[in-house]
Amino acid sequence: MIDIDALSTLPLDPVVAEEIDRFAENAQRYIAGEIDDDAFRVFRLNQGIYGQRQGGINQMVRVKIPYGKVEPDQLEMFAHIAETHSRGWGHLTTRQNIQFHFIQLDRAAEVLRLLAAVGLTSREACGDTVRNVSGCHLAGACPFEVLDVSAWAEATKDLFLRNSLTQRLPRKFKINFSGCATDCGQAMFNDVGVVAVSRPLPDGTIEPGFRVFIAGGLGATPHPALALEDFTSRDDLLPTIEACLRVWANHGNRDNKLRARMKWLVDTMGIDELRTRIFRERLLLLGSATWPGGIPARVVEWGDDPAGSGADPTPVGGSPAVAFTGLSPFAAWELANVVRGRANGTVSAYAHCRLGDLTPDQLRGLADIQRDLGVEVRITNRQNFVLRGLTDDQLTGLHERLVAIDMATPGAELSRDVVACPGADTCNLAVTQSRGLAADIDRALDEAGLAEVGGVRINISGCTNSCGQHHIADIGFFGLERRAHGQSAPGYQMLLGGHVGEMQIEFGHKAAKLPARTASEAVVRVVGAYAAERKAGEAFAAWLARTGGAEKVGTTLADLDAFPDPTEHPEFYIDFGETGPYVKEVGDSECAT
Repeated sequence: MIDIDALSTLPLDPVVAEEIDRFAENAQRYIAGEIDDDAFRVFRLNQGIYGQRQGGINQMVRVKIPYGKVEPDQLEMFAHIAETHSRGWGHLTTRQNIQFHFIQLDRAAEVLRLLAAVGLTSREACGDTVRNVSGCHLAGACPFEVLDVSAWAEATKDLFLRNSLTQRLPRKFKINFSGCATDCGQAMFNDVGVVAVSRPLPDGTIEPGFRVFIAGGLGATPHPALALEDFTSRDDLLPTIEACLRVWANHGNRDNKLRARMKWLVDTMGIDELRTRIFRERLLLLGSATWPGGIPARVVEWGDDPAGSGADPTPVGGSPAVAFTGLSPFAAWELANVVRGRANGTVSAYAHCRLGDLTPDQLRGLADIQRDLGVEVRITNRQNFVLRGLTDDQLTGLHERLVAIDMATPGAELSRDVVACPGADTCNLAVTQSRGLAADIDRALDEAGLAEVGGVRINISGCTNSCGQHHIADIGFFGLERRAHGQSAPGYQMLLGGHVGEMQIEFGHKAAKLPARTASEAVVRVVGAYAAERKAGEAFAAWLARTGGAEKVGTTLADLDAFPDPTEHPEFYIDFGETGPYVKEVGDSECAT
């Protein structure tokens, strides 16, 4: 176990130490009224510190964890921060970060120093910057990967962190990596999404490289990412990413933040012109003093040989065909949560984090497991952990230890594995308690015996902005205000049929508007129908198309869109986790500042 007191006295990198000292000084000046709100907000967001709806000096600190890789001392530091500076737990995000809420602004610099002591930073985790570089959590252990993208994601992080190019962009910029067409890294809805592919050469050999997708995004107006070119060589990858960033920085909308993301350049200049400008910028980057071309040193050092066969990608970690009837707890967990690499025989296992939340005991327990078993741990983009580098004879003991810290639920990515943003718990923009609905769906599915249905992903956002990625889920919800009997009430729009994979993306289609209190019953009906009617191995999207699509399925839920008299059922007018009548409260958006 790490010695927090000893770590806190170790000298930090001078650049990092100066940055944190400057933050501490400016935070005190802001609290004293000596710095303008707008100026301090930009400064604070670039440091990865985000305001909460509770106002005052309550802050959320978002820790960047490139491609989700964490070490034991970092897990233990998270436990310490949760206990001493936050509210007793941390929250995993869909971009493989961890967040801590209710950090007091006058103590935030202490948290930054603690993070720096274990090699982590919140720098550029928020604001108009290059955000955390995400990547497939099975990179280096995937049965189907073409390249291990871990080192490439790390090299990309190194290139842009604290880079002068990235400090005042038109808007946030997101980069994701996937090692194969399965696209577990979700490249297809990012500003730059990188997927490892290969091409045949004239001499009969195969060259591994990448296909780069650009200008994707979710939010209130989702856009699919589009291919930049058929093949980008390993030597050209980082110049290509930098060229994309430079073109967008030069031409992005700096007057209207709502239309400032890279996806809007496709609308304003067209994809052909955007490609032309990126290729021209990449060509001229050779003359830059900081040209990032060639194989990055990090890739040379770590290597990028694949664990997989590079062929026949199919979804991993939760197949529609999984069946648990009659299995022991361990057998069910092994069937649903264990993934094996084809080429190098790697064994990986998922650890389930309910709602993406982690207690100090769970964080310390994971750290102990990681040390004792000598394994690697990564955060997934569905708010779980995956433990990699296991052997088959370690699985029984691992399962027992995960049971002890309540992280051994079989099927970490089955229907029970609901993804949710923080919602109105802490976010200024949210209009509903998305976490409360996620917990209620978990309960309803379990009571209906449907919690372990495979092939169904459920995502919830507390507003239209898709932090919970509702657009790309089989069943997605976003929060909205409803009115009935002269009163406001919490509600949701249900979407069906979203999915991403095979270098394609489909956004969910509207199915039904629902009161918050009946949304769980709607999920039970849809998941139940899918489980009963699907053909062998049939994915949710295929079943949905075969049965008439989102609108048709939505008609079977029409009776659930009803608000009873508030005197008879007051719970319909109170959001999950609240005690008083629902009130739509939306604060100033730091997402667009």
